[in-house]
Parts: sequence; C-alpha cells; structure tokens
Amino acid sequence: MKYTTLGRTGLVVSRLALGCMSYGDPRWRPWVLPEEEARPFFRRALEAGINLFDTADMYSLGVSEEITGRLLAGMGRREELVIATKVHFPMGPGPNMGGLSRKHVVQACEASLKRLGVETIDLYQIHRFDPFTPLAETLEALDLLVKQGKIRYLGASSGEAWRFYKALATADLTGLTRFSSMQNHYNLLYREEEREMLPLCLEEGIGVLPWSPLARGLLAGTRTTPSDRESTPRAASDDFARQLYDHPADADVIEATRQVAAARNVPMARVALAWLLSRPGVTAPIVGATKMAHLEEALAALDLTLTAEETALLEAPYRPHATRGFAGPAASTR
Repeated sequence: MKYTTLGRTGLVVSRLALGCMSYGDPRWRPWVLPEEEARPFFRRALEAGINLFDTADMYSLGVSEEITGRLLAGMGRREELVIATKVHFPMGPGPNMGGLSRKHVVQACEASLKRLGVETIDLYQIHRFDPFTPLAETLEALDLLVKQGKIRYLGASSGEAWRFYKALATADLTGLTRFSSMQNHYNLLYREEEREMLPLCLEEGIGVLPWSPLARGLLAGTRTTPSDRESTPRAASDDFARQLYDHPADADVIEATRQVAAARNVPMARVALAWLLSRPGVTAPIVGATKMAHLEEALAALDLTLTAEETALLEAPYRPHATRGFAGPAASTR
C-alpha cells in the first residue's frame, strides 16, 4: 500500500479509502450488503494496508456506522486506522433531525460515536453545506467537538469553492479549527472541480477524497448508460446516477477509457482509477465494493502508471458540464 498525508496535516492515510455506504441494511438500498457479507471486504482492505474507512450517519440510517465500527474493532488496530463519517442529511422526520445547526451537529456526532463504538472520530465531515444555518454556528459547533476530544480532524464534502474558502477563511480569522479535507465529486466524466475547487485545495493544503471515482460504474463498464436499470442491482434503484451523468460527450470519454484499457489489456476501472490517482492534489479516491473484484481492481490501480499519451487520450473528449453533486441524493427537511 502507498500512503500519504491528508493535505497539510500529519495524518497518514492510504492512497485508497474503502467507502462503507455499500455495507449496512439492504432495506435501505437493495444493493447494500449486510454485516456478514461485508466482513470479507473489510478483511481484504486491512490486509492490503487500507487504513481509511469512510461512512456517514445517513448510510442505512446508522447501520453502516454500526457495521463499520464492529468490523474494524474486531479486525483492525485502532491506533492505525482513520475512521471517517459525515453529518448533514436527515436521520428521520421532524425538526432538528438534519442540517448543520449546533444542535444537530452535536447530537449527530454523539450518536455516531455510539454507533461506531469509538471515543473519537478521526475525520468528521459535513456531508453538504447548509444554506439555512449561519456558517459561524456550524464552525463553532465543530470546533467545540474538537476541543472536547470527540473529533480529531474536520472535513467537508461537495460544495461551491467560494463557500469552502469562506469556511476556511472564517476559521482562520476566528481561531476555530479549519477543514483539512474535501470529499468531492471528481472522475473522468465529471472534471468541473478542476476549475476552482482543486486549485483551492492545493493552495490551502486540503486533502482531496473523490467520491464516485468510477462514475457509478460507467467508467468500469458495468453500466452502459446512466439510465441503465438492468446491468447491476444498484443500477435498478440508483436515480442519483441519472442526475449526475447526462452529457452527450460522456459516451466519448467512456469509449476512450475502454480503448486505453484494451490496449493495456486491463479492466476499465483500473485505468479510470489510475488516472484519478495521478491527478494533482488527490489524496485517496473512495472506492465502494460489493464484489471482491471491485476492491482488487482498485488495489491494482495503485501500480498502473499511465503515459502522457494515454492521459491525453482519456482527457481529450471531455466537455464542460453543469454543476453536479452539490445537492446530494436526499433533500434537506427544510
């Protein structure tokens, strides 16, 4: 395994993160694996040296955190692991069950600690920005949790670069804990983050943890189109994919990925991940796996170095996209 630091911090993380949304309660999403079926993936990830595990309170409405906590407690060395989770999306009906108010952030963190079975969360991330709560209120709540020893590092996910910079600047000006990472939507099919967010992260020393690195399977060849509902169990219920990938040029990017993979005699997923791992500022793509081959291909991508010509071929078909991924798969209760 290859390791790096999370941005300008001293926190050492693996170049791949295991995304734990895939493990939880199948009643939440039919493609989600229950605990015993998830166990081999955690074991293989740990054997390979992955130490960064990313989940969220909303995944299976808390069950993903419970499974992640139990499996890592039984298999891993807590001192070496980096456990990441998120807060924002509603955890139930009614007021104060979502968002980034002081009340919800604090109560959500305490609930996540219990579900994960840990005293401190290594990386606590706001799942999206909350336009209904003053930024200072959110930052003060997060800083309080850091000072209480319940959080070690702070992260954010998917938002406008100006909003993220405002959060960084506000923290610096007021002496509050600043964000150390950005978990954003970034892959060969969606490169709008290269315009503002990635240069900002490089300038400010922010670690970048891309989600959906294989564009919901489109870059792995497991789906033919975003509207495909038949190729995989996830495709049948993944309406979010149809919101993310709808550009006519996407097919050309997929074809370029297929051509490079065929010339190398490797799967498309390995090529797409190798490209992402080579991008400036990228710390660790978050890889979801419901088949062991998914995880093995992600690990193999660490050892694949693309040539300048291959990179140019992969990037050439891309055309500007409308912003995608800021809102997320679920709406706020407000």
